[in-house]
Amino acid sequence: MAHTARSRRTTAALAALSIGILALTACNGDVENDVATPGTHASPSATGTDEGTDMPSSADPGDGGSGSGKSSDSPSTPPPSPKPGADDDQDGGVGMCETADLTYNVTVASRPVNHALLTASNKGSNPCLLSPNELVITIPGLDGAAGYMGPAGKDWILKPGESAYAGIMFSRADTAGGKSADKVEVALAASESPMTVPVNDGPVTVNDSQVTSFFGTAEDALTY
Repeated sequence: MAHTARSRRTTAALAALSIGILALTACNGDVENDVATPGTHASPSATGTDEGTDMPSSADPGDGGSGSGKSSDSPSTPPPSPKPGADDDQDGGVGMCETADLTYNVTVASRPVNHALLTASNKGSNPCLLSPNELVITIPGLDGAAGYMGPAGKDWILKPGESAYAGIMFSRADTAGGKSADKVEVALAASESPMTVPVNDGPVTVNDSQVTSFFGTAEDALTY
């Protein structure tokens, strides 16, 4: 009986020892897992540290990088100012001269013979754009308008108080006969109604009328 009791106590002691060993082993395993766990969570923080280190280099003003940080501070570029005359073909917004805008004078010239000088003056308060090559001269009672002679001119602005000049040839010296006229009709364009202008120092004999473009001086107008 005594032997049997000792055997049971021994067995119980061994069983308790085995349970203690197993419990200790389990505890050691938990400790190892707890130690390993912080290591696995350290990687993202380390990565964040590396990214933070790269940020200052990208913001370095001397590296020629993106200027996105400056765009919010720098003022916006103002739109370019419109150029004068850009919308009106360099005439400064000046309207075309119309026949009724000007006053006219026709005077027989001493030289060359059979010529007269047409003076067109801007007596208004506004400048206008004069087209020199559309001048229409007709003689009442004669068919057709005078032909052109001399070089073509360029559009130019006739300011208030300024005058333009054109030469009118009424007849050729080598052509006999013709019609007597003491007035002419003047229009700045064929589409406009003409104005009747008396011929000072007239009448004149007309058999082959021609007219020049407008010029800036009377001398140039009477050259042809």
